[in-house]
Amino acid sequence: MPNVMIRKNDAGDLLFYVAKKDMEETIATVEFDTADTWGGAVTLTDDSSWYIDPISPPPTFPTTLRFKRGNE
Repeated sequence: MPNVMIRKNDAGDLLFYVAKKDMEETIATVEFDTADTWGGAVTLTDDSSWYIDPISPPPTFPTTLRFKRGNE
């Protein structure tokens, strides 16, 4: 379960960065993205999938969270 830094870019998109892999992608979809909950299945623009247990209340960005690969 890698630590992932999530931040917003100038356009307001969420960026997903894994330092150990030097990987940065834009988040395409988040299963739960409401005022009360954020997380669940996350899909990136490269079609990879990741998972984090839903967080309530949603985090403020930038933040670092622990994710699992979607297929684990």
